[in-house]
Amino acid sequence: MAPATFTHYPSAQTTFQPPLIANENAFLGDIATSEPLDPTAPISAGFYRLEKGTPLVYEYTYHEMKIIVDGEFKISDETGKKVHAKKGDVFYFEKGSKITFTTETFGLGFYVGQRKKDTA
Repeated sequence: MAPATFTHYPSAQTTFQPPLIANENAFLGDIATSEPLDPTAPISAGFYRLEKGTPLVYEYTYHEMKIIVDGEFKISDETGKKVHAKKGDVFYFEKGSKITFTTETFGLGFYVGQRKKDTA
């Protein structure tokens, strides 16, 4: 059996263009997944971009970690918790949480979710 290795995605933050997923301003796309190697407990990773416009309300059906890599978001949940997220901030979204994302400019996040590829 060959040793395990890594995969490199050069300049992914600046070159990967996630597809439109909602409204006129919410873009999300997976760039990597462990699904072929671990189909029972896969993780998938990619980028989420929100432009100024319609807020995105998203209910998580899986656990996710996200780091803000550019821009800013206003993030809130159903409990009333609100954060002005900026570059370098890290979030954990629990399975079952309902989160509202909005921005006055744009925001870009890199995420890793406990789910199959392209099922967000």
